[in-house]
Amino acid sequence: MASKIVDVEGMSCGHCVHHVTEALKGVAGVVSVSVSLNQNKAMLETTEEVSDDALRHAVEEAGYTVTAIS
Repeated sequence: MASKIVDVEGMSCGHCVHHVTEALKGVAGVVSVSVSLNQNKAMLETTEEVSDDALRHAVEEAGYTVTAIS
């Protein structure tokens, strides 16, 4: 498995965390997602190589901004 961290801007509440979590879970290859409102980060575990573009697109479609992916 691989791990990725996505920095997300624009989250302000639990609903935001839920939206980002669900958006990232919808990306093929994502196994688990943990989103921290305090750190503005989403930690992901994936089973396959998931493109940064796919992750960025999912978050932006949910209405938030990705500032970095590592």
